Amino acid sequence: MGRIFEVRKATMFARWDRMAKQFTRIGKEIAIAVKAGGPDPATNSSLRRCFQNAKSVNMPKDRVEAAIKRAMGKEMANFEEILYEGYAPHGIAVLVETATDNPTRTVANVRSYFNKGNGVLGTSGSVSFQFRKLGVFKLSPEGLDPDELELELIDFGLEDMGEGRGENNEPLIVLHTAFNDFGNMQKALESKNITPLSAEAEWLPDNTIELPEEYAQEVLKLVDKLEQDEDVQKVFHNLA
Repeated sequence: MGRIFEVRKATMFARWDRMAKQFTRIGKEIAIAVKAGGPDPATNSSLRRCFQNAKSVNMPKDRVEAAIKRAMGKEMANFEEILYEGYAPHGIAVLVETATDNPTRTVANVRSYFNKGNGVLGTSGSVSFQFRKLGVFKLSPEGLDPDELELELIDFGLEDMGEGRGENNEPLIVLHTAFNDFGNMQKALESKNITPLSAEAEWLPDNTIELPEEYAQEVLKLVDKLEQDEDVQKVFHNLA
């Protein structure tokens, strides 16, 4: 019984750590959105998107409101969004999105993770050409006709639509748009009274690489280290 308890406890702590990281990431996204477009979601589409994403990870309403208030305060740091590019072991391409109030600290940390993980931090453009930046919208399929929805959204930048699964294995409809059409798709969904479960910009690889399990674990260990850094928002790679 003791071992089962320890396994459950470890799982619970891992879940809490993941939630805390998600809350921190979305809190920074809220701060950036408020600084750029103000605190009113009615006139700030980026902030509306943040609200959707906060809801998707069950971020408490008081945490969201506190993030908005902090963003409006004079003492709030200005976050700079920086994309770092590099290679993990065995030639796996990695993109690291960050939001930082101290770029010097962030680049030093990111370089250290790559070096210690037998990877290398590259220069701007050295890796990103292998990816496409897309808008990714995840919807609940309840009450929606996928075929009809696909036809209606083509004129608003829909590139493809497919099925997916959420963290709890719930069914999802997943929409992909070119990043430049992100706003058009968001407006189209709003006009149809469809609220996405999440709406994110993601870097999707043109091709993926398969590795033996042992090599893949080396890559994932580096990815995990990067994701744990407080300045890192998201990490993308082309490991299959």
